[in-house]
Amino acid sequence: MDKVLVTLVMSKRLTQAVEDLLLSCDLVSGFTTSSADGHGITVELIDTGEQVAGHAARTIIRMVGSESDMRGVLAIIKEQLPNANMFFWMTPLIDMGHL
Repeated sequence: MDKVLVTLVMSKRLTQAVEDLLLSCDLVSGFTTSSADGHGITVELIDTGEQVAGHAARTIIRMVGSESDMRGVLAIIKEQLPNANMFFWMTPLIDMGHL
């Protein structure tokens, strides 16, 4: 089956809950996290620091798997964290491996 890359973008306050969920999920063999700044009219600036800076701290989580497994992971996240308010996208992988 073809592999896909799923990218999740979430507020920093949600990171630990999502990491814990993914670590307990048999459909996920691993993932990578990184920090980012969220910009735009749909980004909520919660605290004073975010309002002054003009962007919100975000976490990006990326994971690879079969499309069916990754759709399963998204369904689990929706079920377990129904108010997560995170953004995601899924893209096909042309190639991957170790160098």
